[in-house]
Amino acid sequence: QVQLVESGGGLVQAGGSLRLSCAASGSIVRFNAMGWYRQAPGKQRELVARITSSGSTNYADSVKGRFTISRDNAKNTVYLQMNSLKPEDTAVYYCNAAWGALYQYSYWGQGTQVTVSS
Repeated sequence: QVQLVESGGGLVQAGGSLRLSCAASGSIVRFNAMGWYRQAPGKQRELVARITSSGSTNYADSVKGRFTISRDNAKNTVYLQMNSLKPEDTAVYYCNAAWGALYQYSYWGQGTQVTVSS
């Protein structure tokens, strides 16, 4: 069992930046991928960004060029740098640690609120 704890959320004006952190209670190198998801009110949870154990990344089209995911295996921490934030980025952001060929198994954090004002 791994505990994931997100931090770094908050209220920011449109155009601003935030950096989210996800600290794991154990090693993250054993997971096939670490990711950030978000869920806005009334909407389904969606993948924002993912980074694999080899360092490959992929992003939702809506955040490409604005968000950057990274990982520090020594600190068992994953980051999401969010720049040029928009009101539509407002959501609860969740950290995810996944394994399995299709990432079908995962642990989730409790989420951190990001609110972008216009």
